[in-house]
Amino acid sequence: MLDEPQNYSELEVTQNPALGAYVLWQFGLGHQKTNSDPAPFPLCFLVLPMVYHAQTLACISSTLESSGLGKFVQKMNDNREELLALHGRALAMRPLSLNSIVLGTSRKLLSPSYENAKIRATSPELIAKAKIPERIKKIGPASYKVGVWFSQLDTVQIVRALNVSL
Repeated sequence: MLDEPQNYSELEVTQNPALGAYVLWQFGLGHQKTNSDPAPFPLCFLVLPMVYHAQTLACISSTLESSGLGKFVQKMNDNREELLALHGRALAMRPLSLNSIVLGTSRKLLSPSYENAKIRATSPELIAKAKIPERIKKIGPASYKVGVWFSQLDTVQIVRALNVSL
């Protein structure tokens, strides 16, 4: 006998480990864009809280990649509460971020380096161009952009700029 179909909320549909794995893969590709250096593992726990939050996603999307994390933080300071809320969202989303890393690793999108606590995105050719639902279209490019921004700073500078602790 088949189980009854589940009624998933919009939150459950969009904030799941599969989408999270894609988000972290895009983040990794962005991080590796200029120097092919893998991202420090702890930074992965900041990406989902940044791109899964509508106001923060809008701010990332409206900030040029070349402007960097500093310009993003400057824009977010106009609404300081949103920037300060990032830490709480990061804590709340730790299980989702970890499950996304696990799924991304098992699907060969991500490759962790246990020796130096870094994570590398694998080849960009792994995912074919698919029709992406409108409600999540901005998340991939925003994640990539965050990866580029994070690659330009060290972890301490990122943590200080975003006012979070890892």
